[in-house]
Amino acid sequence: MDSGITIQPYSHPVTVRFHDVVIASTERALELLEPGHNPVLYIPFEDIYFVHLEKTDTSTKCPWKGTASYWRVRGQGESAKDAMWAYEDPLPDMGAIRAHGAFDPQKVTFE
Repeated sequence: MDSGITIQPYSHPVTVRFHDVVIASTERALELLEPGHNPVLYIPFEDIYFVHLEKTDTSTKCPWKGTASYWRVRGQGESAKDAMWAYEDPLPDMGAIRAHGAFDPQKVTFE
């Protein structure tokens, strides 16, 4: 059964902020389109400022992408649990999102 998921380069620069703290900035984002879900931007780990992130013990499983790990974001004395997730060892068809993180739009802002 086909997942219907497509992954394509995102054609615009992306900056992710938590309050006024920049936690990621890239011109190399990937856009993941999954039927029934909003588009999700995946940012290369190299363009994420992990100094503002702390891995949590949360994980979820997706039958199409694999197991996701989660990170808490910190900035300006505030924090938000599980604001970023990544498929560190994605299933073979989703290899393009390996070493990329996605951010919860309810916990961060995108520019």
